[in-house]
Amino acid sequence: MPDLDAMTIVIMVTLVVVAALLVWMSLTMASVEGAVSRVTRASLNNLILEVQTDADTSHFVRMKKISRIHSVQKLIANRYATIGACTFFRIACNVLDGVLVASFIALWGLPLWMQLVAGMVFALAIAIVSVLLRPRSAGALKPVDVMLRYSGVITWAVVLTPFAHIGSEQSAIKRSKDSNLSDDEALEKIQIEQGKATIDRLVEANDFDPEVSEMLRNVLMLSDTLTREIMVPRTDMVCIEGTESLEDLLKLCSRSGFSRIPAIGDSVDDMLGIAYLKDAVRATAFNPAAAERDVVSIVRNPMLVPESKPVDDLFHEMQRTRQHVAVVVDEYGGIAGLVTIEDAIEQIVGELADEHDRTQHSEPEQIGEHTWKMPARTSIADLEEIFEVDIDEDDVDTVFGLLTKLLGRMPIVGASAVTRGLRLTAVDSAGRRKKVSTIVVEPAHVDADGETELTTDERTGQDHTQTHEEE
Repeated sequence: MPDLDAMTIVIMVTLVVVAALLVWMSLTMASVEGAVSRVTRASLNNLILEVQTDADTSHFVRMKKISRIHSVQKLIANRYATIGACTFFRIACNVLDGVLVASFIALWGLPLWMQLVAGMVFALAIAIVSVLLRPRSAGALKPVDVMLRYSGVITWAVVLTPFAHIGSEQSAIKRSKDSNLSDDEALEKIQIEQGKATIDRLVEANDFDPEVSEMLRNVLMLSDTLTREIMVPRTDMVCIEGTESLEDLLKLCSRSGFSRIPAIGDSVDDMLGIAYLKDAVRATAFNPAAAERDVVSIVRNPMLVPESKPVDDLFHEMQRTRQHVAVVVDEYGGIAGLVTIEDAIEQIVGELADEHDRTQHSEPEQIGEHTWKMPARTSIADLEEIFEVDIDEDDVDTVFGLLTKLLGRMPIVGASAVTRGLRLTAVDSAGRRKKVSTIVVEPAHVDADGETELTTDERTGQDHTQTHEEE
């Protein structure tokens, strides 16, 4: 082994220091790679507001923090170029570490094969350290803190790698062709997908109950679900005219099972407000004469929401305003439907049912000599086969659809209509939305000769329909 002079020792010490700095740079760039993809512009804007309103810090400290946040905002503006620069420096640092160690061994006069082995062993050691420390995971846990701490280093890395912008521009062009999402929206989508993957891994590892995992997936999907997807469409809304009496409102609430009913004027688009059952009961309980008052006298102003509103935002707004029902409007200002806070909850926990819901028969059931009780989804073909009639309705497929068409509105319990000599009567409802679930079908009134009464139009072969609602 050769004698080492002072200059050689200085070079060796310098190589050791530079190699240590390169190791630190490599780990830092790895943590930044994990942080860049998780920082949004919104989080940085909120942080600026927090710093500006912090009365416990001096003006100099606030300006320094804000300046650093602005630096991070510039880096996030082209996050793919920033990631490319960090990746380049991480790889370059690992390569240079091996070269420096090989040079360090060469100064001792050792053979070439030992220099190569030393460089490879050191590179493997750095890889093992990276696996144990998991710098990317650390950056993902506190992305904003990591970006603020190393903003100066990252800025220099981006400046020294102008070629990273070329790849980022090509990636941006490709993303714009494949998706219309903004940068932050695309990032949020990626994070949601990562959350779903994490939940799937926990389920596979038996760390979570499957039902709990399904609820977590549903929570992640709330931001992707729009109000129009969970609302009750306007055709299925049970409404009452504002000129009806409170007594009529009480009867309608009793028959429909709803405690909040929209009050309308000339049409559904003429929304007067929401009539609450408890308000009607409060008005009439100790003053029977108030039962003759108009419904419009007790209506409350409705909460209006656009049909494009994400369900998570809808849920939080209804929580904040303490509203359980909202009217959904379309882009033209018309009434699109109705949504309740239970509709949003069902997106997380699944369908809700109460103690009044009964198990429904899945097949038609004969309850009299010529009377059948049919599930609402019974097909028209089954109805025709049982009663040996020709309904001839091409635009509806089920008994429920037929009754809805005959009434011209959403049927409720007690609603009845006659067509082709058959009377259809809604007799039961199920589910939280109280939708008609069972319909009784029987021949219409019979005359003295024992034949079914038909209208004049029916005798001539025309489809004349009579409708009736039992009080």
